[in-house]
Amino acid sequence: MLRKVMTMVLIGGGLMVAACNTVRGAGQDVQSAANCTENAIHNGNC
Repeated sequence: MLRKVMTMVLIGGGLMVAACNTVRGAGQDVQSAANCTENAIHNGNC
């Protein structure tokens, strides 16, 4: 029983870490696109 619980905890923790990295990467991509758009508006280049 303890072995099953520990396995589930480890799998769940791994999924949470992977999801966090994915969301963080998506946020950075959106921020980069916003910066590029702002630079294009003000400076004329990306």
